[in-house]
Amino acid sequence: MVTLIDNSALKPRHPEKANRPESVVLRKPDWIRVKAPGSPVYKETQQIVRENNLVTVCEEAGCPNIGECWSKKHATFMIMGEICTRACAFCNVRTGLPGPLDAGEPERVALAVQKLGLEHVVITSVDRDDLADGGARHFAEVILAIRAANPRTTIEILTPDFLRKDGALEIVVAARPDVFNHNLETVPSKYLKVRPGARYFHSIRLLQKVKELDPTMFTKSGIMVGLGEERNEVLQLMDDLRSADVDFLTIGQYLQPTKKHYPLQRFVTPDEFKSYATVATAKGFALVSSSPLTRSSHHAGEDFARLKAARMAKMGH
Repeated sequence: MVTLIDNSALKPRHPEKANRPESVVLRKPDWIRVKAPGSPVYKETQQIVRENNLVTVCEEAGCPNIGECWSKKHATFMIMGEICTRACAFCNVRTGLPGPLDAGEPERVALAVQKLGLEHVVITSVDRDDLADGGARHFAEVILAIRAANPRTTIEILTPDFLRKDGALEIVVAARPDVFNHNLETVPSKYLKVRPGARYFHSIRLLQKVKELDPTMFTKSGIMVGLGEERNEVLQLMDDLRSADVDFLTIGQYLQPTKKHYPLQRFVTPDEFKSYATVATAKGFALVSSSPLTRSSHHAGEDFARLKAARMAKMGH
């Protein structure tokens, strides 16, 4: 009898980090503790995700809010597979060479949105530097499929930077998502070590260009703190985003996934997060979410309603 061994499970999740030195993962303070997931609705959400053969960033990135969000049937779908072509030092998504795009994925995402009864859905993706358009057309197809099956559902997308992919952004914006989110992740001085494949000012320009293409589209960006950034760097980043007319800023605590990932420098206190929110609001953001557990998709539906209300108030309605 021959025993076949499946080596796929033995492949490291982050081969590019194998030779990196290990760092001590700091113990979480009380304000970052979350309840373990497991409610009946959580299980139902999980089943719908599995049945439709979909990937969620909630699971892949090890989000601390998964218990809360999935108990409300709020799942953030990650399209174009679970393997990323980039190797950001902070991220827990698997790195490697992705497979071909799945032509049936847009319809399955749309069906899952329908089954979950989502009024607002967030769609994100891995980086697909291997594709000529960076996956822009696939993003557009997912948006259109959701619209066709769920005309009342509002759609928020969290995209890669489409670096060196001419025309890609135009394809995505033309599909008319309600919110266009692209995260800066950190301050420019940290890019070389934290986001080596990305370019800070390209990301700023991407967000600015969304508004040029469609001034009515809400734009959003987010960063993590606790990576060793200085306060004045965060304030400058806020100014850079406002110069690109970004509407919504999220600031959350970086949590180190493993000992091989970028070392967490410190836990930022809740009071510091409140201070950032006060400054960002004064700088003109329509909405700011700044807390240790803030994540891009956390409370996205409620935040979208607040964004619309803020715009209406500004217009005097």
